[in-house]
Amino acid sequence: MVKHPRSISPGIAESSSRANKKSRPDANSTFKPNKFATAENAAAVASDPPLPKLLESVQNAIKNPAKGDSVVYWMRMADLRIEDNRALSQASAQASKDGIPLVVLFVISPQDYIAHDRSARRVDFTLRNLAIIKTALASFHIPLHTVTHTPRRTLPNFVLSLLRTFNATRLYANIEYEVDELRRDIKICELARPQGVALVFCHDKCVIEPGIVRTKEDRTYTVYSPYQKNWIATVNASIKEYLGSAPLPQPNSEAIRESVIYGPLFESPIPDKVEGFALEDTDKRQMEEIWPAGTQAAKDILSRFLTTKCRSSQLGAVSPLTPLDGTPAKITTPFTIAAGTSTTTSVKSTKKLSGPKAKAASSESTSTVEDSRIYTYNDSRDRGDCDSTSRISPYLSAGVLSVRECVRSAMGIRGVPDDAGKVVSGGGAGRWVMELAWRDFYTSIVAAFPHVSVGRPFNEKYASVKWEEDEQMLRRWQDGKTGVPIVDAAMRQMNTMGWMHNRMRMISAMFLCKDLMIDWRLGERYFMQTLIDGDLANNNGGWQWSASTGTDAAPYFRLFNPYAQSTKGDPTGDYIREFVPELRQLSGTDLHNPPAKIADKLGYPRPIVKHDEVRARALRRYKNPGEE
Repeated sequence: MVKHPRSISPGIAESSSRANKKSRPDANSTFKPNKFATAENAAAVASDPPLPKLLESVQNAIKNPAKGDSVVYWMRMADLRIEDNRALSQASAQASKDGIPLVVLFVISPQDYIAHDRSARRVDFTLRNLAIIKTALASFHIPLHTVTHTPRRTLPNFVLSLLRTFNATRLYANIEYEVDELRRDIKICELARPQGVALVFCHDKCVIEPGIVRTKEDRTYTVYSPYQKNWIATVNASIKEYLGSAPLPQPNSEAIRESVIYGPLFESPIPDKVEGFALEDTDKRQMEEIWPAGTQAAKDILSRFLTTKCRSSQLGAVSPLTPLDGTPAKITTPFTIAAGTSTTTSVKSTKKLSGPKAKAASSESTSTVEDSRIYTYNDSRDRGDCDSTSRISPYLSAGVLSVRECVRSAMGIRGVPDDAGKVVSGGGAGRWVMELAWRDFYTSIVAAFPHVSVGRPFNEKYASVKWEEDEQMLRRWQDGKTGVPIVDAAMRQMNTMGWMHNRMRMISAMFLCKDLMIDWRLGERYFMQTLIDGDLANNNGGWQWSASTGTDAAPYFRLFNPYAQSTKGDPTGDYIREFVPELRQLSGTDLHNPPAKIADKLGYPRPIVKHDEVRARALRRYKNPGEE
């Protein structure tokens, strides 16, 4: 692969927020992966997708190896949980059947994080979740061994060397669907067979794994609407298969702690940081507050979405678990082995309120489904000026909570399959589940059309669109200083919170690649380097939709008017006022599109482009790719 000929220098694409400034460690300082593939290399990848090769390799792998002394489950960056984890559950069942211990492995791979533009926030979130998982696994007498490895090209050999150290002949893992990860696992399959190691790779990220929901012509869907209909029918036809929860792991014998080989693994530390991805102290504390780690925190956040109203106090950079009286958030019912399985519970304030505060709290909270955020989601999901969304995406991207748990909770499907309900698309709950189905859809695109993973547009027709190379414009967009309030509010929200409302992602993305005519891949990279919920499939799918280069994308002639989008997505103006404090005293049209004199007086920049003028440029260049 070679660098895209019209890409801006790598330094420009690095995050400009202080939270993401990082110096690479010496071991990785010379590692500079190519970001954009040539058309020829992309075509080669597309003609030989790696997922079928991995599945074939697993099918041909050793089925009955010699009994080892342990079974290893390799936890990846997108399955950071104990509950409802298919590979972990199956590995535990095999270890129990063989009467040997289960060992959990996590490999920190800095070069992979560099190659995939992982944000320091996402890496820090991973470490925080690992610390909780390590404690929980220890209550099962299961060690979590966390180790760092460089270079990434030798990772397959390294993992198998660990298996030899543990005298393990079985390795379990959940599938990652990106090109590099699939190739890595194919290599592991090649190395494992002659060493007598059996491999099991499980589908766990999606409700329905890639390759199942297909057209009548047996092709991968490239349009979401018909995919969604088939997705619903497929789930409802096999509720237990697609929504059933994987059993918890079974405890190891306590004698493992006395083992010369396995006992020390309980002391294997979870690092506080990964060199090159360390957050500044202020940002680290803020991420810990806004996004508490752990499956129970995720369950409590989900419960809030299912059972409480929107709250104006939740609009900004605050924890989704902040109690009604504003006291520090409290996670309910920590996960313990004695508890068996934890349940979804809502967070309740421990402080009794009275007077005006009690009245305000009563007006904002609810225990009735009809008043909850999920009930009103269908009508309010595009509103940035209230906390109408679930804010569960960081936990789904990291696999802290399974997507199956989310669907079961939203649809009220508890006793799968004996008391199974049905998945529907109507109402607030159904609409939210259909948003979850988008994650399956985009994952299936990455798996079936792997060239989108290597910096190519899904639709090669638009590969030659002429982009502007304006470093200052890109920087202004990254910093939220474009002079367009809704775009600046969105970018500042992301730079502050590591998260952005989905509608605002669309608005800010389309502004970059159509109003500014800057290569969408630079925006895609910046999002990945800044978001705590960065996920290649969803991020790429969203950006290619906005850039009109992707599957089921907005047609090229659809250009969001940011000012019209602003009044729709932020009708009260509270979203802009929250994240663009220069404009807090404004309202009405002046807030959404400040007159030049007012902007100058308030110290707010004038728009860096005029939408009506640049719209014509975008239409011309998209209509005739390659022309000025």
